[in-house]
Amino acid sequence: MTKDFINNFMFSEYSPEEGTETIQLITSDEDNKLDESSMPDVLPILPLRNTVLFPGVVIPITVGRKRSIKLVKKAYKGSRIIGVVAQKNDTGEEPGTDDIYQVGTLAKIVKMLILPDGNTTIIIQGKQRFKIENIEQEEPYLTATFSTIEEHFPEPERQEAKAVLASLKDAASKILKLNPDIPQEAQLALDNIESPSFLTHFLSSNITASVEDKQRLLEMNDGLERATALLEFMMEDIKMLELKHEIQQKVHSDIDQQQRDYFLRQQMKVLQDELGQEGPDQEIAILRAKGKDKKWPKEVAEHFEKELNKIQRMNPGAAEYPVAMNYAEFLTELPWEAYTEDIFDLKRAQKILDADHYGMEKIKDRIMEYLAVLKLKQNMKAPILCLYGPPGVGKTSLGKSIAKAMGRKYVRMSLGGVHDEAEIRGHRKTYIGAMPGKVMQNIKKAKAGNPVFILDEIDKVGSDFRGDPASALLEVLDPEQNDAFLDNYLEVEYDLSKVLFIATANSLDTIHPALRDRMEIITLSGYAQEEKIEIAKRHLVPKQLEEHGLTSKQVQFNKAALAQIVQSYTRESGVRGLERKIAAVVRNVAKQVAMQMEETPDEKPEPIKLDAAAVSEILGKEMFALELYQDNETAGIVAGLAYTSYGGDMLFIEASLSRGNGKITISGQLGDVMKESAMAALSYIKSKADWLNIDHRIFKQYDLHLHVPEGSQPKDGPSAGITMVTALASIYTQRKVRNRVAMTGEITLRGKVLPIGGVKEKLLAARRGGIKELIFCQDNQKDVEELDKAYLKGLKIHYVNTAEDVLEIALLGQKVKKAIDFVLEDPIPPFVQQPGAKA
Repeated sequence: MTKDFINNFMFSEYSPEEGTETIQLITSDEDNKLDESSMPDVLPILPLRNTVLFPGVVIPITVGRKRSIKLVKKAYKGSRIIGVVAQKNDTGEEPGTDDIYQVGTLAKIVKMLILPDGNTTIIIQGKQRFKIENIEQEEPYLTATFSTIEEHFPEPERQEAKAVLASLKDAASKILKLNPDIPQEAQLALDNIESPSFLTHFLSSNITASVEDKQRLLEMNDGLERATALLEFMMEDIKMLELKHEIQQKVHSDIDQQQRDYFLRQQMKVLQDELGQEGPDQEIAILRAKGKDKKWPKEVAEHFEKELNKIQRMNPGAAEYPVAMNYAEFLTELPWEAYTEDIFDLKRAQKILDADHYGMEKIKDRIMEYLAVLKLKQNMKAPILCLYGPPGVGKTSLGKSIAKAMGRKYVRMSLGGVHDEAEIRGHRKTYIGAMPGKVMQNIKKAKAGNPVFILDEIDKVGSDFRGDPASALLEVLDPEQNDAFLDNYLEVEYDLSKVLFIATANSLDTIHPALRDRMEIITLSGYAQEEKIEIAKRHLVPKQLEEHGLTSKQVQFNKAALAQIVQSYTRESGVRGLERKIAAVVRNVAKQVAMQMEETPDEKPEPIKLDAAAVSEILGKEMFALELYQDNETAGIVAGLAYTSYGGDMLFIEASLSRGNGKITISGQLGDVMKESAMAALSYIKSKADWLNIDHRIFKQYDLHLHVPEGSQPKDGPSAGITMVTALASIYTQRKVRNRVAMTGEITLRGKVLPIGGVKEKLLAARRGGIKELIFCQDNQKDVEELDKAYLKGLKIHYVNTAEDVLEIALLGQKVKKAIDFVLEDPIPPFVQQPGAKA
């Protein structure tokens, strides 16, 4: 229902001026009928826009159109009876016959008022429905002949009629309760309505519906049908009013809750002031004071002040408030232009590096160079170093020693398995749970803008749909642009140029090429046996004794014991496995000492001295033989050297021949590079068959199988070429391979030997495997000469340029004991002339 309900109700109680008819609320259908003698034969028709007049309803009409004003004035002087119809289109100014509905309501003009602005207002009361039969004239206004329409409503005593009327009144009462704009006196008016027809007309006039829907209700002759349709419209009104009421209640509740929270916060603020506790205003004041003490750039200071002003305008109970406070606190906790003072005592730094790490002369020299330049210049961009080498050689722990030598803070960030770009560059503040990146978090943790920052396992950074962290590291690790690093969370630039970034990696192949280009690669190779023994003596044994509650007076390792652990229980480039074995020995000794103290608590336990036999008894059966190399009594088996992410390793190439048709089989889970090396080696041997005295028929009458043992391990790389050539030459010629010789290098089809990498690791692997002689490319001689002489102890190295040089050194003149006696058939039968054939 609309506000028209109020108007209709008020006009039903209208008290007109003297000389006018009194309007009474219709209570019966008889009161609503016009006297037939007073009705004209031709009826003046008044079209109305956006309004449908129902019988019995009183409404005011403002008449503005010239034709309508003429009609009203003439009718008011006469019978005051007019026909009111609704316009089909409310935009038409001069509606014609086709622009109006044919069914309308006879109305009586109760009052006419002429307003100062020239408009005329009339108060009309609907009397009876009619239908236009024929339009008589259109000028100066519409007139028409008509016929009245009688009301057809079932007797109120019928159950169906009773139910519908009761439902209408109940619905109307509910609307009155839900709509506060309608006065409660309207309920009295509804209660006094006795006429079922008038009840439906009165309610139809006041429902929220379109002109078309109201006109449809007016045209319905069946009163029960009209009441049922009306009830549907009223139920829709009730639903809308209930929803509106519910929304209003919720809004009022929210406002009440906000007012309640406001008063509670004000009371809390007073109590906090009395108790001396910090409230929101005090927290902001503290942050502002911290900001004034910060030595940060002007742009950052302005940004920080802007954030504080924004926080002051926020409601402390809002969800954004703690996010904004955490951001402001993070800004104040970052070390802006706060640096630790470097210690430029080069002798002290050298002593610290030597004491913490045995060997590693190259990396120590590089750090000393950096310190020397920094001491002379006092200010320089820190280099980006990448320590590259197998696990367990001390890459990560070296960072702590560097920080200690320079007097800087030390922070470490593990990149293994990181696959989200936000881990490096942070989240944007618009996201729920946004945090700064790990780089800025660690800088905050260090409380200094120039720490030694270890980026551990940079080769194990992943990437997926969340981004590519390796690409995000490009900005961090570029000395030319990391002085203005922009974290997504921080939103302001931060200077990382004074941070000494040290990355560690086990493999260079998986590092992003652009990222690798920004770093200075420093190779950390594995340790020789003598170095491992020295490291164990200086660092590993004292560390494990301390961790197990023992002292050097209670337990003593001699050199033979440490050598036994290194040779028989570990085979690695680093010392991580060695430390675990020493820990196992120390645990066993700790048990002995503890039991001895229980048995004789008053006696001082005797020191336990460990030798090679004692270590073997504790650790059990030896895990590795002292020598991997066995003998050279079988043709086609050659020792090669390989480099893996875990250091150097021995790699045996095996070849065998069997009667067949020249089929070639390559096995051992080899990569594409090694397969290509095998085919190149075979092509080279075939091209040199005459020089090696190999019968060409062997290649077609015998099958070749080339195998690399330990097929469960994937193997690939460009350094097994000359090893495969030697194995093939040995199997095809059945000649012995020189005893205790190993080789590494790639070949071309014309037999040129190419240089390889990982020289130190391969030398150490050869020594561990019992090799005495090595064959390297001539170009690798400079790499060998850079190494410590200790690595070359007991090794003889041959430098070659061609595969012929390799074969002359590696192959002996005598054949193996169980040489294959090749049985060859002539593949070309003699020509036989057929009868009738011409030669």
